[in-house]
Amino acid sequence: MNDHAEIAARVPVEGVHVGQDDDSILVAREKAGRDLIVGKSTHSLAQAHKAWGEGADYIGFGPIFATPTKPDYKPIGLGNIRRVHLDASIPIFCIGGINIDNLQQVIDAGAKRVVMVSALLKAHSIVDYARCATDMLA
Repeated sequence: MNDHAEIAARVPVEGVHVGQDDDSILVAREKAGRDLIVGKSTHSLAQAHKAWGEGADYIGFGPIFATPTKPDYKPIGLGNIRRVHLDASIPIFCIGGINIDNLQQVIDAGAKRVVMVSALLKAHSIVDYARCATDMLA
């Protein structure tokens, strides 16, 4: 469930994800009224540190590159990917403008998990595109 933790109190979702302008991790858990996974979007090392200090179960880190899904967000680039992985004890998902053409750069920069949104949604075949991306990493 994205952004609206209160829905998790009525719908059997496994988790919620909140952004920087949404509820805190604590408030999201309170609104859900039960134990569930809560993740948070972060756009800098400082925000990542704050999110895991709040008790996030995972963080989204990005946007790594410019992305049409978040056109108002300035890309943070590849520079802090390795650092955030060294600092964190929770899963980190690098997100934002990642596609087959730049996936290897993101992995080489230290990413352990990536999220592709626009690239998959714009693909002629989502299945073939996802298969190609995972084959690159094998």
